[in-house]
Amino acid sequence: MKEYQTITEISGPLVFVEVDEPIGYDEIVEIETPDGEIKRGQVLESSTGLVAIQVFEGTTGLNRKASVRFLGETMKMPVTEDILGRVMDGSGQPIDGGPEVVPEERRDIVGEAINPYSREYPEEFIQTGVSSVDGMNTLVRGQKLPIFSASGLPHNDLALQIARQATVPEEAGDEGEETEFAVIFGAMGITAEEANEFMEDFERTGALERSVVFMNLADDPAVERTVTPRLALTTAEYLAFDKGYHVLVILTDMTNYCEALREIGAAREEVPGRRGYPGYMYTDLATLYERAGRIKGREGSVTQIPILTMPGDDDTHPIPDLTGYITEGQIMMDRDLNSQGIEPPVNVLPSLSRLMDDGIGEGLTRDDHADVSDQMYAAYAEGEDLRDLVNIVGREALSERDNKYLDFAERFENEFIQQGYHTNRSIEETLNVGWNLLSMLPKSELNRIDEELIEKYYEDADAIEAEA
Repeated sequence: MKEYQTITEISGPLVFVEVDEPIGYDEIVEIETPDGEIKRGQVLESSTGLVAIQVFEGTTGLNRKASVRFLGETMKMPVTEDILGRVMDGSGQPIDGGPEVVPEERRDIVGEAINPYSREYPEEFIQTGVSSVDGMNTLVRGQKLPIFSASGLPHNDLALQIARQATVPEEAGDEGEETEFAVIFGAMGITAEEANEFMEDFERTGALERSVVFMNLADDPAVERTVTPRLALTTAEYLAFDKGYHVLVILTDMTNYCEALREIGAAREEVPGRRGYPGYMYTDLATLYERAGRIKGREGSVTQIPILTMPGDDDTHPIPDLTGYITEGQIMMDRDLNSQGIEPPVNVLPSLSRLMDDGIGEGLTRDDHADVSDQMYAAYAEGEDLRDLVNIVGREALSERDNKYLDFAERFENEFIQQGYHTNRSIEETLNVGWNLLSMLPKSELNRIDEELIEKYYEDADAIEAEA
């Protein structure tokens, strides 16, 4: 163990130390203040004679008389199957009043990239119970599908609903046993009120028993937020690839994580990229998102749902922009739908799941899934366009056909998207609601659905409409 008392500068969350021998990148550091307080840090930059350290607990109370000890190892997460049901702080220390974690092993939090040859292509349907996701933007096991939201929207409620309800059918098309997910929840920079809401929901629903929570609050050091998601993902990889769990990782809020990167970059006096964010932010985010997936020959899987709030509702902002490039789609929350009381307010038109086609269809969900999704998407898009036209010419100027599409758009929002945060719809129920809505349109308008499927399902939907 190497110890120095050669601090030259303290800048924001960073401490600069002169050294006389090589120090490893990412090496863990202990800093002891003159009054005996111990702070932990990590080597952020190492050059000849000078080391930059990011301090997890912040640099308040530090001065140049502090002692710096380099521990000679990188940060590791203690992992064990018994960690399920535990609540940790943002640096991996238990805060639930329980005993210390007795690990089976300690793993480097940076993780190891999945060999592309060993990566199994994601194509197994995950039933979230949310129609706007299952029916229109299907989540697949091993996928990374972020929620793009904005300040004041109920993205946390949607995330909790998916965490409670997400299941993987044991066999395609089998309505028998289903496998629940183990949930790894990583919170970065959330308020104490939000943290209490999450914990109350986890405890009330019993989901905490199959969850591990990492909690970095808004008043915790910002630099700790760069560690929290890596601790969560290391735990997820262990449970998935060593213990065979299907793991759902929810990370919120990635915007706070990126703000921490910007703060550290400013303290290091780096040349900023777009809007002041570091030029390497794309690479940094990729090191997190690409840890989702499946490995050939391993039973488990890691599925990610990162949540980010778009600053100023701007989907061209660097954070959602770069996230969209790395991940396989996005679920878009909509402020107008939220103001109408639609729960969850998911706008299916700009939403996308790039792996949906591989996770649905005959033998996976139901043979009409793809066609129904395409037809509803087209009908809703036409109804939305006609709403703009109504504002100009009035509804009376539209044809009977156009008015049916307007009615479809309204009912689609109020019956298909609207379901509340405590309704768990099976894929059968979701598609039946879809056929019920499509029965509003003449058969001649269903040009995206195979005729055999229309004959098989349309009459049933027509009967349901008549009974209603």
